[in-house]
Amino acid sequence: MNNIHIIGTAHVSRRSVEEVKRAIDELKPDAVAVELDVRRFLALTSEKREINIVEAIKRGEVTLILFQILLAYFQRKLGEKTGVKPGEEMLVAIEKAREINADVLLIDRDIGITMKRFWQSLNFFEKIKLVLSLFKGMFESVEIDEMVERDVTEMLVREFRKISPKASKVLIDERDAYMAKNLLNASKKYERIVAIVGAGHKSGIEKYLSNPETIPDIREFERIKKGVNFIKIFGFLFSFLILSLFVFIWFYLGSKALLDAFLMWFLINGIFSAFFALIARAHPFSALVAFAVAWLTSINPLIAAGWFSGIAEAWIKKPTHEDVVEIFNAKSIRELLGNRAFKILLVAAMTNVGSMIGTFLALWYISIKFGIDIKAIINQGIMSFLNLI
Repeated sequence: MNNIHIIGTAHVSRRSVEEVKRAIDELKPDAVAVELDVRRFLALTSEKREINIVEAIKRGEVTLILFQILLAYFQRKLGEKTGVKPGEEMLVAIEKAREINADVLLIDRDIGITMKRFWQSLNFFEKIKLVLSLFKGMFESVEIDEMVERDVTEMLVREFRKISPKASKVLIDERDAYMAKNLLNASKKYERIVAIVGAGHKSGIEKYLSNPETIPDIREFERIKKGVNFIKIFGFLFSFLILSLFVFIWFYLGSKALLDAFLMWFLINGIFSAFFALIARAHPFSALVAFAVAWLTSINPLIAAGWFSGIAEAWIKKPTHEDVVEIFNAKSIRELLGNRAFKILLVAAMTNVGSMIGTFLALWYISIKFGIDIKAIINQGIMSFLNLI
């Protein structure tokens, strides 16, 4: 559309900042649209971000928040190499809009919805691979010349595509349609709009604006899936397998064998959970909590060992508001690891990793120790289930 001028930027490029200034000075728009939602706008302008650590642990969002923190850290490190703060071009656009008395339009989807839809699009192993890839990227050299030419998000999406093709759909395609629709609606009110978006979104938005009839119903992109949770279903089935194993041992081998099997289950789960909590530099009490509850949480898909060790760590460390805010401002890995709020999240996540490893190892060890054919138990369980229905 002729009254909408889209400027594609790289989020850590000095040249992009200058391009934004020049475009707004020359075009004198009556509205400046930016690739922000309300939460990111407030975070960018006030430099404050809120995380309720305990609630995040209870909701099972620890890995998601760690991913967001690592992503923010990654972008900030790129910004340090180019001398540009991530999002500086958006701040400049907002300031220039105020200078010429133009309205500021926030056209992007809520970041919380975007991250949750993105996270839901990944399976368990893709999530692990994604977080590990970000950790790896923190220690690798970055081609800055490429970064100033292309949007950081676009480059990250290229990496995400290797892990899961669904990542680009949520992070790029859906948001292209969402921002195009908002710009289309705004064009009915304003005579001239300058839109500042990441370079990775420019072509997609322009394509939608050239063919407005192809823009899907963006209300579909605001929904958080509440359908069948296959991970929980697998968890319940796995719990059934474990309980069947103990019933099998008790029925065929006796109560002494059952007690021995439970002791192995308790120790292997507890040791691995506590060990991984200590790798995250947990307080000994938090590690002890992980040790004590791992046997139970590993057979109950509704709770996790990391909940308990994380909450215990929060009770001991008592993170302040400043700790939470500074998670997103850490300038080094050491500083990040020294942050009390980040450490609580890391302890919770690592405890869960240890519990998962301990669960599979305990199951394998017990089956070997007592000469039990796990496959036979699974088949027997399936047949029993089919007979019941």
